Amino acid sequence: MADDLPAPAQPVPPAQPRNPLHGLTLEAIVNALVAHYGWDELGRRIPVRCFTHEPSVSSSLRFLRKTPWAREKVEGLYLFMLRDTRRGGR
Repeated sequence: MADDLPAPAQPVPPAQPRNPLHGLTLEAIVNALVAHYGWDELGRRIPVRCFTHEPSVSSSLRFLRKTPWAREKVEGLYLFMLRDTRRGGR
């Protein structure tokens, strides 16, 4: 009898064509920021210990995954970097 039941429908996530963060991992964002600004400037712009004292991508990811306010700052800086780059900034 169980074979007669239809499979439950999977919800389809809404398309986000205008969201520049859609599909990006936190690791990709951190790597892009480090490549663009470097650890020193990143630590000046977002003064958190994982960027200022012995920084590494792995320690930053651990901290950012546990700390929503810091992750929002990182995502905001990434969006600023994208806008600035498109305008012909640094």
